[in-house]
Amino acid sequence: MLDILLSSLGQVFTPSHLLYMLLGVSVGLVVGIIPGLGGIAGMSLLLPFLYGMDPSVALGMLMGLVAVIPTGDTFASVLLGIPGSSASQATVIDGFALAKRGQAARALSSAFLSSMIGGLIGAAVLTGFILIARPLVLAFSSSELFMLTLLGLSMVAVLSGRDLFKGLAACGLGLLVGGMGMAPATGEFRLNFGLDYLYDGLPLVVVGLGIFALPEIIDLLVQRGAIASEPCRLGEGWRQGFRDVRRERGLVARCAGFGSLIGTIPGLAGSVVDWMTYGHAVQSAKDKSEFGRGDIRGVIAPESANNACACGAMVPTLLFGVPGSGSAAVFLGGLLLLGLQPGIGMIETHLDLTYTIIWSLALANILGAGLCLGLAGPVASLTRVRFTILAPLITVLILFAAYQATRATGDLVALAAVGAIGVLFKKANWSRPAFLIGFVLAPGAETYFYQAVQFQGSAAFARPGVMIIGALILAVLFIPALKALWLKRRQARVNGDTADTEAAILAERARPVFGAVDVVLLAGLLGLAAFAWSDVAGLSLLGSVFPKLAIAIMAVGCLAETARYVLRRPQWQGQACREELIWLAGFCALIAAIIGLGFISTAAIFCLAFLVGIARLKPWTSAGMAVGVVVFLVGMAHFLTLTYPSGLLDPWLFS
Repeated sequence: MLDILLSSLGQVFTPSHLLYMLLGVSVGLVVGIIPGLGGIAGMSLLLPFLYGMDPSVALGMLMGLVAVIPTGDTFASVLLGIPGSSASQATVIDGFALAKRGQAARALSSAFLSSMIGGLIGAAVLTGFILIARPLVLAFSSSELFMLTLLGLSMVAVLSGRDLFKGLAACGLGLLVGGMGMAPATGEFRLNFGLDYLYDGLPLVVVGLGIFALPEIIDLLVQRGAIASEPCRLGEGWRQGFRDVRRERGLVARCAGFGSLIGTIPGLAGSVVDWMTYGHAVQSAKDKSEFGRGDIRGVIAPESANNACACGAMVPTLLFGVPGSGSAAVFLGGLLLLGLQPGIGMIETHLDLTYTIIWSLALANILGAGLCLGLAGPVASLTRVRFTILAPLITVLILFAAYQATRATGDLVALAAVGAIGVLFKKANWSRPAFLIGFVLAPGAETYFYQAVQFQGSAAFARPGVMIIGALILAVLFIPALKALWLKRRQARVNGDTADTEAAILAERARPVFGAVDVVLLAGLLGLAAFAWSDVAGLSLLGSVFPKLAIAIMAVGCLAETARYVLRRPQWQGQACREELIWLAGFCALIAAIIGLGFISTAAIFCLAFLVGIARLKPWTSAGMAVGVVVFLVGMAHFLTLTYPSGLLDPWLFS
């Protein structure tokens, strides 16, 4: 065993292996920096080059890409407020907030270092799992997987803070949107509103960009400033980020271990572990006041987990041929192209290649983190640029990334619709992470529930693993509330006579804030609940039970929040969003122009007009940037064999 391990290490350090690994790392960085592409698109780019390659060299190239994408996507998440991939959505919350405060370097350095450490821990865990994971993975039935999805949903309580009912309503809406399309148990179509595009539901890329990226772009356009409100001192920021990771080394280790374990479970990788570890960081923190406004722990926790999760996803892929994530599914196709059959043979016959994969993962994490740190200086300077200059380029990038989801014009329309929800949620302080958690977990929760009931009946929820996970869920839900109650009583005993005064102050601060957007959201969600209930009422029991549950959660959250407003004398807040709605209308007009005139032509005209008319750049500079956008779109169409919406102008100009 030891001799195979050492010989595999020697293979990793051969010139050919290092060269191709560096190629994979470079492609992974580029793919990671471009929002919305992610591991699936990057891996697909490399697959055509695998024919005829030596398996050990080809695996090094693939592992270089797999390891570095969760590191490279941090650039977009922190600097631009755009989730670089589904696994970096939680990073946006505090990472982008730090960038707007002039601390982009601090966020990036802590993210890259924690990503590297998480990847190394994940590679170490993968080494152990290769030998012991088979019985452990097989021990997880559908009932345990269903309970794990409920554990993810329980993080809504942690992430919603004092606005628990808003978070509950947002989570219910996410579950409802995630339940669109075909019911897994019966094949019935639900909530598609007669649109062919919705038969398969909404893509995660579209929902992630719409709920997070678009509202941030509109918010920055309203402010008309740079991304960072304060100058970013890079040298000072780097050292502070490293010190942050060293101070939070326990959080790094816990999140990396958690990411490795969850990554081994097919279907529960990516944004699931991202939000779970973010919720853990919030729950385990003594001072939670800065989360959502620029707490470095909100960057360290998910970034430690996502690289480890990518390593963990290799366990079921290699041992059972069951991909643990979307990129692992494409990697599985790469193994088959190389003539390697996943399964027990990867341990018995090709153990040397298995260890080559592990060593490559570890080394690629180090190389990727080093390259990201080297590039972070010039890339971080983007935060000092006026956002009106970057806005048209980022908008085109978001449209391109959203169109990658299913390559249908419906992706763009859905992006605008979800973006409108995101703008309203952001303005009224509704939990966007709660919505996204519900959306991400909905398909898996429904499928695992049906499978558990079908195969195991009532005994499904009496299994020891189910009870253990159920106890964890109860702990997540009730321990924070009990802890807060205990601290409040202890403070009252200590302060004696001043307790009543402090209680009055706290009660005043706890009064809910209520505004016009809250009214629109509550009325709209209750109306949607009534319409959705009538839509699924005629379906079979198995086909309608999950959307009815989502509708009930959403309605209960809205009604409870309404009751809270009635009973607690809320503080009225105007929540004016006239400018935001104007920009949103402009975005919808841009999508209409893309459908009518063509993607490339509209993107070029939009960039040129925006840069000259709003950003006030010189015409020649604006024209050069517009040409750069055209070159990028045409190049990506060539490499990805992508056909954009053609409209009236594109066939004439670019045929």
